[in-house]
Amino acid sequence: MKPALVTGASGFVGWHVARLLTERGHKVRALVRRPGSVPELDVETVSGDLRDPASLERAAAGCGLVFHVAADYRLWAKDSREMYAANVDGVRNMLTAARSAGVERVVYTSTVGCIGVPHGGIGDENQPCALQEMAGDYKRSKFLGEQVALEFARGGFPVVIVNPTAPMGDHDFKPTPTGQIVVDFLRGAMPAFIDTGLNVVNVKDVASGHLLACERGKPGERYILGSENLTLRQILEQLASVSGRKAPTVELPYFVAWLAGAVGTAIAQVTGKPPRASLESVRMARKKMWVSHEKASRELGYKPGPARDALADAVRWFTNLQSDGR
Repeated sequence: MKPALVTGASGFVGWHVARLLTERGHKVRALVRRPGSVPELDVETVSGDLRDPASLERAAAGCGLVFHVAADYRLWAKDSREMYAANVDGVRNMLTAARSAGVERVVYTSTVGCIGVPHGGIGDENQPCALQEMAGDYKRSKFLGEQVALEFARGGFPVVIVNPTAPMGDHDFKPTPTGQIVVDFLRGAMPAFIDTGLNVVNVKDVASGHLLACERGKPGERYILGSENLTLRQILEQLASVSGRKAPTVELPYFVAWLAGAVGTAIAQVTGKPPRASLESVRMARKKMWVSHEKASRELGYKPGPARDALADAVRWFTNLQSDGR
């Protein structure tokens, strides 16, 4: 069996994809930016960078499958060009390398941010969406990256696209922006919240959805990998229930959050340190990102568990990290 290449295997979703592949008997090659192992997993590691086509060609050589999970997942960057280099040019570089290597199938990890969501409604893969609707450089760069993947699929290369929602769970190393919600809650650093909503899913289900997309997905199609639509208030209440801590009860008006985001972002541009809440993240939060995963369930056999389990896994993971002093 040819190895499966996983980009981003040292990150949150990529680690779980690599773990599940190894559990199912696949030989996994992990693309990493720095030499070293992927924590806790017995995988082959190769050094490379999405901005370096030659390194991607070496990584893809001899592989049968590619799971392109790696991305620059930040809601703020002092130099936004870094996001486009990874999330747009990097996609083209990786898919070009995979095609040249004769890879049999690619699963490209997009984001729910590229799914059209009608105001006050539920989005799905058929909802029209345009670049001008993307709030912030992260969403814009991922939207453009998804267009690259669709371009390759239209050209006959077998690329299947998955759109995870807000994954939660263990092995969120950085943490990701979604995991930071749990970290802030556990530290008591979230005294208030705004009226927004997310679709929360267990990262283990997202990994399972990647493998199902590889096995059963149609090239050129997108599949939302989500679970439950929850308001931020509901998320915090569930976090309180599984952690035994109190949930904040103060809801901030949008204009107050916008002002705080604007001030924090202006300071970040001077200091270079990420703001606690960027202006773009506040703008993104104005729309509830509620979607349906019915297509993935129908076509892939995707069956996610409840959001509560994902939040409980995340609480245990970050609590253990705090106990270890990390």
